[in-house]
Amino acid sequence: MGASLSNLTEGSNGTAMGPGLGDIPESCVACVFTYLTPPEICNLARLNRAFRGAASSDSVWEMKLPSNYQDLLDLVPPERYQNLSKKDIFALLSRPVPFDDGNKGCFWGAFGVREGLGGGYEVWLDRVTGRVCMAISAKGMAITGIDDRRYWNWVSTEESRFHTVAYLQQIWWFEVDGVVKFPLPADIYTLSFRLHLGRFSKRLGRRVSSFEHTHGWDIKPVTFELSTCDGQLASCEHYLDDTEQDYDNGNHKRGCWIDYKVGEFIVNDSEPVTEVRFSVKQIDCTHSKGGLCVDSVFIIPTDLKERKRKGMLK
Repeated sequence: MGASLSNLTEGSNGTAMGPGLGDIPESCVACVFTYLTPPEICNLARLNRAFRGAASSDSVWEMKLPSNYQDLLDLVPPERYQNLSKKDIFALLSRPVPFDDGNKGCFWGAFGVREGLGGGYEVWLDRVTGRVCMAISAKGMAITGIDDRRYWNWVSTEESRFHTVAYLQQIWWFEVDGVVKFPLPADIYTLSFRLHLGRFSKRLGRRVSSFEHTHGWDIKPVTFELSTCDGQLASCEHYLDDTEQDYDNGNHKRGCWIDYKVGEFIVNDSEPVTEVRFSVKQIDCTHSKGGLCVDSVFIIPTDLKERKRKGMLK
């Protein structure tokens, strides 16, 4: 078998008598690449000149990009993508494209995101599948009482892709709302909130969590909801804190980032744009609650999220 593989990898100028990989026309290699993932294409590009040429072909990478990739490019300054190959455009869009105070005019003007939300949006292509993913930070949402430091504080952290999370000390009316309009490609998406019970920090190089303000989340559940412009609805309830846990054995919901799945929605076409509204709330004012970090909301293709959870994708 070793000899056979050696013969295959020898080109026409090598010592082997039979044809090798170097003899395969670049156009044929490009046809094969259309069935492979971007990481597989990049790995095979190192084999020889024909593979390297096919791995740079616009026709190959055009098929890896979503049908509406130009909508994503519209969020990037033109000088960053002009004269780029399709391969380089894929690489550009597979890194998070942020929407913040510096470019929110483009984002709102093109897609009509509600004024007053601020920035805090990121969109990117999954590196393996080329499918569109999105994240919205806590700063991109409307949070009841966020401007009153008796209730909320902004905390800087490396544990968030946005580097800042909202920390709730104590409040009676807990409500976080958000809305986004974007021309998402046709797919089935899952929306989830990323929350953390307790406040965390580093001490002597180690991560530690404080639950000084954590209370009230085991009394009644919080309600998660989403709705879309075409009438799709989803809702669920969760107790954020486990009731009466033995602290010697640990409380598995405390001190950990947890993704709470709100629901799924279907997009049939990127036109017209999809509007998604989402919220998490606990507005029973018979008791106070606190000690909670709100990081972000993720909108990710459903089966992609499941495959990543199971370790099938990195």
